[in-house]
Amino acid sequence: MANEINPAPIKELGGYQHMRRMVLAVLVVVLFAALLFGQSTFPPDTPVHETIEMVGVLLIFLGVVGRLWSTLYIGGRKSSEVVTGGPYSITRNPLYVFSTVAAAGVGAQIGSFSGIVLFALLCAGAFHIVILREERYLKELLGAPYKAYLARVPRFFPQLSLYQEGDTGSFKPRLLLTTLLDGLVFLVALPVFETIDGAQQSGILPVLFRLP
Repeated sequence: MANEINPAPIKELGGYQHMRRMVLAVLVVVLFAALLFGQSTFPPDTPVHETIEMVGVLLIFLGVVGRLWSTLYIGGRKSSEVVTGGPYSITRNPLYVFSTVAAAGVGAQIGSFSGIVLFALLCAGAFHIVILREERYLKELLGAPYKAYLARVPRFFPQLSLYQEGDTGSFKPRLLLTTLLDGLVFLVALPVFETIDGAQQSGILPVLFRLP
């Protein structure tokens, strides 16, 4: 449903959306750097290690597809109307939710349960700060309809019973492409962690700590 727009906070909101992408990129780079010297307690090529990695691959693809699904609905309308259909009917921040799912998949590429939890928690924690600031500006932009949406739909953890198909609005290929390119940062984890595993096994990289 559309709502009259207060233009004052739009620039700030755009800044926080840019911050979202920067947070995502910085988190992945920092965690990659830290895990250059970390290894799972489950040795490579063991069933547990390989299973965790495969689950991680599924999480990464689920996250990337979920982000595309969310973009189909929000499609540049975030600052112009309250979008309540599709993924936005079960959580107010599906892009952040699916980014966190993908981040958990990245953490799984070390073959460690702890990696899954660590990556997910750090990603969710960083996005939580952005979410709180975005909500403040969206209240100013969208007024009462957005406040009603806040009261009805959970901020982060999806409530599947609330699902409604809704309307995707106009299709914007450019936004989908941007979202897909943003998601490639997660897919980079697959060859990178294989390279790190090989370097650690050959002794090129020292293993300074192990994660269960």
